[in-house]
Amino acid sequence: MPLKITVIGTGYLGATHAAAMAELGFEVLGLDVVPEKIEMLTRGEVPMYEPGLEELLRKHVAGIEGSSGRLRFTMDFAEVAEFGDVHFVCVNTPQKHGEYACDMSYVDSAFGALAPHLKPGALVVGKSTVPVGSAERLAGLLPEGVELAWNPEFLREGFAVDDTLHPDRIVVGVRGERAEKLLREVYATPVAEGTPFVVTDYPTAELVKTSANSFLATKISFINAMAEVCEAAGGDVAKLAEAIGYDDRIGHKFLRAGIGFGGGCLPKDIRAFMARAGELGADQALTFLREIDSVNMRRRGAMVEMAREALGGGAFLGKRVAVLGAAFKPDSDDVRDSPALNVAGQIHLQGGQVTVYDPKGMENARRLFPTLGYADSALEAVRGADVVLHLTEWREFRELDPAELGAVAAERVILDGRNALDPVVWREAGWTYRAMGRPSA
Repeated sequence: MPLKITVIGTGYLGATHAAAMAELGFEVLGLDVVPEKIEMLTRGEVPMYEPGLEELLRKHVAGIEGSSGRLRFTMDFAEVAEFGDVHFVCVNTPQKHGEYACDMSYVDSAFGALAPHLKPGALVVGKSTVPVGSAERLAGLLPEGVELAWNPEFLREGFAVDDTLHPDRIVVGVRGERAEKLLREVYATPVAEGTPFVVTDYPTAELVKTSANSFLATKISFINAMAEVCEAAGGDVAKLAEAIGYDDRIGHKFLRAGIGFGGGCLPKDIRAFMARAGELGADQALTFLREIDSVNMRRRGAMVEMAREALGGGAFLGKRVAVLGAAFKPDSDDVRDSPALNVAGQIHLQGGQVTVYDPKGMENARRLFPTLGYADSALEAVRGADVVLHLTEWREFRELDPAELGAVAAERVILDGRNALDPVVWREAGWTYRAMGRPSA
């Protein structure tokens, strides 16, 4: 009998995982406690923008014409327990209000609701990013005869579907051979394609995700710290990054200086990691992450000051500022802890007339920052602007026509907060181009 799979929590991670499991050929039942989410997914619609996800969902959701019918959704934990052999827990683990630590209430609640209904022989698999030591504790909440495994996710927003179907590695923290065997069965297709399958214990599996995110955050903040030095010394951080990136021990990825990282993962994950290390008495091991966080947050203020300087160094009052970008990264509508919106909000609070445009993040941005101005296109955002800020690295922005924008802007001044535009092209069109950590001419 082929395995039946359930997915508890159908947010960004869960919806993607459920659709991907159906694509791999499994019968899948997804669960959420939010009725609106279940209704949307049942119609084959996703509650967030993620390239390729809605198409994948529609290919498998039962009741949609031409679908495989392998994917259904419910709000009933008893139905999930009865249906599934392997239960993936994919609920959110946000930062606790007012502290660095991770809020485990959603995970605890999911385990608490599922456990009483589970039948012996079931396997529960945690995918949420949790503090090390959580799996050990959660295993104790499960009834006898039910195993727990920890299988961290490594999804990149904008590439989540591909990352689930063709992962660069699969990590499983297990206690016994049966759990490993079941997970090898679940992931047989990517493993056959050559994806490494790493088997480890609970704590190591939990640490892999937070370690990876801490390393990436370190790399981003490193190049941003170098940008600060370049600004002081008159160097060019883009050329510096190019030169050091040719060293294959370093590589070019994540070496683009700018306004730093944001989103729902990196900031909260490195803070939760620091908090957990403190609880374990290993806080000194991660003190460097505090500086990584500090460098990252400093870049947002630096962009605000760069904008002030571009406007003559005085107040923002009465100045028109166009902001290209609201999402924390391209190919996503996620505005959680978005550096772009943070900069826009700071300038607005200081009296600037800010108009924002983003290809996908407008609705979420409006919800979070209703007092900012919003435009339906880059051209409309730039109309009458005294300065233009490029803050999210969308392809659409890289392909803009500087001459067309220049015709509607009040002043041809562009600040590239992502070091992603071509300075030569913009300068040739009569723009003053400035980017963080680079010479002004």
